[in-house]
Amino acid sequence: MLRTLLLGASIAALGTAAASAADLIIPTTPEPIYEAAGFDWEGLYVGARFGGQSYNSVGIGHVGLAAGVNFVPVDPLLLGIEVTGDWLWGNGVNAGEYFANLRAGAILTDSVLVYAIGGVGGYSGNGFSVGEYQLGGGVEFAVTDAVTVRGEVVGLGDFDGANDAFFEGVKGTVGVFYHF
Repeated sequence: MLRTLLLGASIAALGTAAASAADLIIPTTPEPIYEAAGFDWEGLYVGARFGGQSYNSVGIGHVGLAAGVNFVPVDPLLLGIEVTGDWLWGNGVNAGEYFANLRAGAILTDSVLVYAIGGVGGYSGNGFSVGEYQLGGGVEFAVTDAVTVRGEVVGLGDFDGANDAFFEGVKGTVGVFYHF
């Protein structure tokens, strides 16, 4: 009987130790793997830009501002509306130039956009005003989650009624933009 009692006590002690050991395991769920969502090209943006242009063989510099809004109806297509205003100077030119533009592009990677741009606007300065149009393209790179840099080249023409070339000039710009 003593043996039975000792055997029973030993089994009870082992069962308690096993139950205590099981209590030490704390169930955990694995941490989700974080994957960056990439740059969000949709929404409002503003920026500053500078560059140069040649119009009717006259080289001038310019600095300006741009503001717009982008939409991504289906990935990777981007559509946008943008307005620009530039101050032109050099070679006797002291003028303002503005455009209302449409943009259409493709998001190549999370941080790279290529696009085509076209718009109408005007030039006013040195006692002369004329309606203008532009057509070209560019590439834009996301450098942070809200800032992009852009390079753009457009051909320029005017509505002066003269029988001249479709593109009478070319403009190149580089800019920095903040996306909201």
